[in-house]
Amino acid sequence: ALDRVVKPKTKTAKRFLEKRELKLNENIKNAMPIEGGNANATVTQVLKDVNALKKPHGILYKKKNITRPFQNQTSLEFFSNKSDCSLFMFGSHNKKWPNNLVIGHVYDYHVLGMIELGIENFNSKCPEGTKPMLVFAGDDFDVTEDYRRLKSLFTDFFRGPTLSSIRLAGLEYILHFTALNGRIYFRSYKLLRTHLASDDFYKLSMKMSKALKIHMQKQDLSKLQTRKMKGVKKRPAERITEDQEKRSKRILKINGT
Repeated sequence: ALDRVVKPKTKTAKRFLEKRELKLNENIKNAMPIEGGNANATVTQVLKDVNALKKPHGILYKKKNITRPFQNQTSLEFFSNKSDCSLFMFGSHNKKWPNNLVIGHVYDYHVLGMIELGIENFNSKCPEGTKPMLVFAGDDFDVTEDYRRLKSLFTDFFRGPTLSSIRLAGLEYILHFTALNGRIYFRSYKLLRTHLASDDFYKLSMKMSKALKIHMQKQDLSKLQTRKMKGVKKRPAERITEDQEKRSKRILKINGT
């Protein structure tokens, strides 16, 4: 027998269910950075920085959570359902896996996929509430399936809302991801000052001149005179040999007649 559908009895419950319904145009994906039970200072700071970038669409779980994502996803799925998040980043640290991050997607409150990364040479430079531009460099992001999934994860984590228009003056920060020799180099940049031409003047500079069609009559290339190069000219010895061959042919013709 099918489960009986229970309709919401209050307006609050109705709004809550409508918010979680499937939509043609997805909302911004919420993310939950989760601090593991043995996370060190480096991992904790990374999670705080990611949460600052995701605000107000990030929920940081600071309490030490003893879980192993690759062995059991029950806790992740529970937190996903509780906070309505479709992205997660779990940070931990131990001797075997130092400065460890596990990031992944959640679909319908079930783990869709996750990738494990290690942190090296971390420096905290992350202004809160920033909506950065994303740049991906390296062929692996377009060729290798694992890197394509990782690119999708990074894009979902750090992208901002979809807007109909953008104020260019507000684009100040760039997040640059480079895939090279099996490593991911993650850097952030800030645009300090610019002096750019107006849109009309810039478009004018980019216009290409129209190609001109040249109409010419058909030429006889056999009559075309070309400059003879010294390297092509015959040597005196070659001329003597050629003259002797011509004379012998004439003698043969005369004798033949």
